[in-house]
Amino acid sequence: MDIAIGLPNAVPGTTGEQLTAWARRAEARGFSSLGTIDRIAYPNLEPLTSLAAAAAVTERIGLATTVLLGPLRVNAVALAKQVASLQAISGGRMTLGIGLGGREDDYEIAGVDTSTRGRDLDAMLARIEEVWEGKEMGPDHDPRPRVLIGGSVEASFKRAARFGDGWIAAGAPPDQFAEWRQGFEAAWREAGRSQQPQNAALTYFSLGDRAEEDARAYLTDYYAWLGEDTANFIAGSAAKDAETVKQYVEAFEGAGCQELYLFPSSSDPRQVDLLADAAGL
Repeated sequence: MDIAIGLPNAVPGTTGEQLTAWARRAEARGFSSLGTIDRIAYPNLEPLTSLAAAAAVTERIGLATTVLLGPLRVNAVALAKQVASLQAISGGRMTLGIGLGGREDDYEIAGVDTSTRGRDLDAMLARIEEVWEGKEMGPDHDPRPRVLIGGSVEASFKRAARFGDGWIAAGAPPDQFAEWRQGFEAAWREAGRSQQPQNAALTYFSLGDRAEEDARAYLTDYYAWLGEDTANFIAGSAAKDAETVKQYVEAFEGAGCQELYLFPSSSDPRQVDLLADAAGL
């Protein structure tokens, strides 16, 4: 299993200097990829912009939206060009992780209807593939960006089997990931896909002297929309010491995860080294 790390693009107050320092350290320490979290109604840095900054200061590490909220990007052709541009700029390191998201406020502030979002995303994915295959709107890069479709219900599994190279889970414990993976792989087989399906998972970490404080401050705020009890549970489940990081890595690997993204609760670039040490990189 590959071990990836999230950029702190969704941690409020993250600076450009912290973001690029984080990307450089992550590459130097051997992480497989850099992931990003997408929101509209939150003080985060936009994912594609953040990955462009990371691409400019790195050479080898993968770049991924984990995930981009597709229906909020209402022009499929423009999005296809943006992602293709990142693929070209980075020398072929881009993964488009894309899904629906679950927060009504993001859709409301963007003026996007939630009632048709599933159909809208299907149409968007089909159009993106047309743009990339047609190669008339450039920039052209071979291979095309990898596509992972996010979600945890049957419709998202079928969407991943139809449009994606694989599937990416929302944040969940390893046993839940394993159950969802089985659902996705069943949809993959039913769709007649012959190639090996790809997958990825997400979890949180917060290490060092401020581990508990940072996890509580960030995660309870980010997940406040789910209610206090759920937000506190998510903050409490973040890996806050090296032993828990190792346990999570082993558990997700045992659940069949191919690439695990660990997302931070702090934008301090020293978190990269703490996680690398804990994960044995």
